[in-house]
Amino acid sequence: MEYHNPVLLKETVDGLDIKPDGIYVDVTFGGGGHSKEIMRRLGPNGKLFAFDQDTDALANAIDDERFTLINENFRYIKRFLRFHGVRQVDGILGDLGVSSHQFDVPERGFSTRFEGELDMRMNQKEAVSAYNVVNEYAEADLRRIFADYGELTTAKGLASAIVQARESHPIKNTEQLKQVLSRFLPAHKSNKILAQIYQAIRIEVNQEMEVLKEFLEQSLEVLKPGGRLSVISYHSLEDRLVKRFMKNGMFEGEPERDFFGRFEVPFKLIGKMIVPTDEEIKINSRARSAKLRIAEKK
Repeated sequence: MEYHNPVLLKETVDGLDIKPDGIYVDVTFGGGGHSKEIMRRLGPNGKLFAFDQDTDALANAIDDERFTLINENFRYIKRFLRFHGVRQVDGILGDLGVSSHQFDVPERGFSTRFEGELDMRMNQKEAVSAYNVVNEYAEADLRRIFADYGELTTAKGLASAIVQARESHPIKNTEQLKQVLSRFLPAHKSNKILAQIYQAIRIEVNQEMEVLKEFLEQSLEVLKPGGRLSVISYHSLEDRLVKRFMKNGMFEGEPERDFFGRFEVPFKLIGKMIVPTDEEIKINSRARSAKLRIAEKK
């Protein structure tokens, strides 16, 4: 099963400042690239727990007694670490977004390159797919999704076109969706706009913003003081949440200040945001929009 190169491999794992006998978590296992690099740096008493809700990823499990792969959404990180007898860890790595493998399997419906079912579920056991969003959501909800998650200025028109089209017959696959929205896809920008439309639907299907918030809040509980959080994001919505949370432990607003104007923040930022080199982008186009942020729990 083909999984592509892990993005910012060295930088992300370096950011964890691996202790040979530490306990680490890779919450986005995928093809196991980041996990293998963590394992290489662990000693015989180190431990790595990995999460991936996609059953396809199970085929990549690492055969090593120090390694445990948990087939669950990383929004449940605290619960499943507790289940395995772990309350605190030395570092957590997250490579957000869709794996190259998911993009490259046409029937998963993630990619604008192929005709496929309207699916987009990262966990194929979930009930709500892209088909449900496109064919059953109210027009106002579709408009909100396209505006908030796709950052599309044509959100109102897109929602209206979908609702009108589905009155005569369901929109069953990605090709039909493209046809319904064709007037919003000028030739010179069609790929970019389609990618934004797909992103919006995918985020809704997988509840990605809610999942990310739950994960970040729990990471603060699960990390030991001095533990590191190393997160790669791929679009501004994710990056904004990660940046704000690492900066002041909140997603919106500012922390309360004391009488002297001081406030406590839970993390210390480690270095500046890191982006891939031109060489990495040439080898791995998926790295193009990647942004890595690293923080240490105080």
